[in-house]
Amino acid sequence: MLLKEIISVFEKAAPFALQESYDNSGLQIGNQDMEVSAALICLDVTYEVLEEALKLKANLIISHHPLIFQGIKSLTGKNSTEEIIIRAIKSDIAILSIHTNFDSISEGVSYSICKKLDLRRIRVLDPLKNGLLKLVFFVPVSYAEIVREKVFDAGAGEIGNYDQCSFNLSGVGTFRAGEEANPFVGKKSEFHKEEEIRVETVIPVALSSKVVSALIKAHPYEEVAYDLYPILNNNPILGMGMVGELPVEMSEMEFLTLLKATFNSGSIRYTTLLKRKIKKVAVCGGSGSFLLNKAIATGADVFVSGDFKYHQFFEAENKILIADIGHYESEQFTKELFYELLIKNYPKFALYLSKVNTNPINYL
Repeated sequence: MLLKEIISVFEKAAPFALQESYDNSGLQIGNQDMEVSAALICLDVTYEVLEEALKLKANLIISHHPLIFQGIKSLTGKNSTEEIIIRAIKSDIAILSIHTNFDSISEGVSYSICKKLDLRRIRVLDPLKNGLLKLVFFVPVSYAEIVREKVFDAGAGEIGNYDQCSFNLSGVGTFRAGEEANPFVGKKSEFHKEEEIRVETVIPVALSSKVVSALIKAHPYEEVAYDLYPILNNNPILGMGMVGELPVEMSEMEFLTLLKATFNSGSIRYTTLLKRKIKKVAVCGGSGSFLLNKAIATGADVFVSGDFKYHQFFEAENKILIADIGHYESEQFTKELFYELLIKNYPKFALYLSKVNTNPINYL
């Protein structure tokens, strides 16, 4: 199959436009029109992972963390990143990275932590702000259903657990076509009235170009009348971190022991025990300390993440238990999400999960 077909699966699930400004998600090495025989899924691209791909005859590596994170001014092999790039190019191996765009979706990185802990009633911890637009367009009655369907297929109309959401109002549109026009209805130089439907729906900012393109392509008019309005509503299905509830509450030490076993953590760093039961759990894969106050605001009993700094532990202020399970440990199951997403769309495609432990941190 073609590499661009695999890219499209990730683009649909977690649009690359959702990535943070500092990130470099997307195709790192390779041509999107190249044929892919097999893919190896990993968390980090290391030389050992590259060797693993060669042994498996996989000419695509799909990673969570980007191999190329900052600008590269030369390729001389002076460091491990450049060595991997050179070897991958010589071996015709493409590298695709899906990073913070996958952090931002409701079934992304943090969702994998929730699954492993069997959390219920899960929702986004910090919903995306300024991430929605209202799309309003006008379409002839006979074409309303067709155009709505195409706009929905492109990603419009999703609100929480509902999709294909829109508001429709009947009215009369007026126009007069010029001499150079090619009107779908009406005649040149004559004033025309047409029964139309005003359709209102919501779209994520990241999908605006895709949705508008689908609208214009499906619409019968030569000149499509539409408006895009910024709205202040938070996007409930996009954002960072998640919060949910355990099926049965447990003591703090029982929960920490569960974390250590579930995520195979060499060590868990945690704040002072508050001597209360754990029921509501906030999580964030990777470096999630920036969400501590959000976790506290939800009334969560514990916040599970990685990469907390010394002084940040003080910020818990006996309001919440912080459990730092490690960066790698909190993101290791992201590979499974990538696998499940691809195998669902292409069940016969050869996919492998890397067996290389790329965690750079060791424990005594």
